[in-house]
Amino acid sequence: MIRAPLRLLVAVNPAASFGRNRAVGPAVAERLVAEGYEVSMLREANFELLRRETESAFAQGTDGLVVVGGDGMVSLGVNLVAQTGVPLGIVAAGTGNDLARGLGIPHDDPAAATEALIAALAREPRSIDAGVIRHGELRTWFAVVVSTGFDAVVNERANRMSRPHGPSRYTIALVRELATFRPRTYTITIDGVRREQQAMLVSVANNASLGGGMRIVPHADLADGVLDVFIVHPLSRVGLLRVFPKVFAGEHTDHPAVEFVRGRRVTIEADDIVAYADGERIGALPIDVEVVPGALSVFA
Repeated sequence: MIRAPLRLLVAVNPAASFGRNRAVGPAVAERLVAEGYEVSMLREANFELLRRETESAFAQGTDGLVVVGGDGMVSLGVNLVAQTGVPLGIVAAGTGNDLARGLGIPHDDPAAATEALIAALAREPRSIDAGVIRHGELRTWFAVVVSTGFDAVVNERANRMSRPHGPSRYTIALVRELATFRPRTYTITIDGVRREQQAMLVSVANNASLGGGMRIVPHADLADGVLDVFIVHPLSRVGLLRVFPKVFAGEHTDHPAVEFVRGRRVTIEADDIVAYADGERIGALPIDVEVVPGALSVFA
C-alpha cells in the first residue's frame, strides 16, 4: 500500500539570523515538495503575525510542523505541538540554534539541516521532554533553558542590540552587564525542598546549552524526565568573567561556585529579575517550572 504524502506546515522566520537566511524557507519547502510531501509554507512580515497565522493553520490539522529559524521559532513550534502528538521538525537558520545542537541536527548549515530533516521524516519521530512554566495565569512551554539571573539580564540586553549579528552579540552584552551586576537573593523550591540564598544566576535546563552553544549543563539529557537546576553562587565580577569562558566549553562543572541540582518541579522567587525561556521573555519572577516527560515528538 502506498502511503499518502504527509501534510506539513513549514513556518519560516524571514528575519532569522538578521535576515541572512531568507532563501532557506522557500528552499526547504521546495525540497519537501520534491520528496512528495504536501506543504503549506507560512512566512509573514513580522514574528507576531507569523505566530497567529501558524496557530490558525495548525488548528486546521497537519501531520507535522517544520520551523525554519532559530530558537525563537523553536519556541513557537514547541508551544503549538507540546502534548499534541504532532511532531516538530527544525531547520536551524538562526543565531543560537541550541535545541538543534541538543538534538544533533546540523546547526550551522541550513542545507545540511534540510537533508537531515528529509532523512528524519522517513523514520519514527523521537520523543523528548519539555518543561512548562506557570507565570501568573500564563502557561508557556520550553525545550531548552529557563534563565532567571545574570544570563537573563544579558539576554535582555542582547535582544535590544542590533549589532553585531551572530552569537558574539551575546558575548558583548555579557561583558557590558558585568559592570553593574550584583548577586540577587533567591528563594528556590526544588521538589518541595525550599532554600534561600544569594546567587549570580539560577537557570533551569532541559537542554545542555543556550546562547549559541554556551554549555551551561553539559550533562543535560533531553529525555531523562528531570530538569537540571544550574546555580552560580556569588562571585566577584572578575570571578564571573573567569567562569564564563569555561561555561562555553562546558568545563565549569567542578568550579566551587557552581552547583547543579536535579528536580521535576522548581519554583523560583526573586526581586528585580525577569525570566527568559528559550530566548523568549516570560516576565518578572516568581515562576513555577515543571518537566513533562515525553511531551514533545520531534523529527530528529
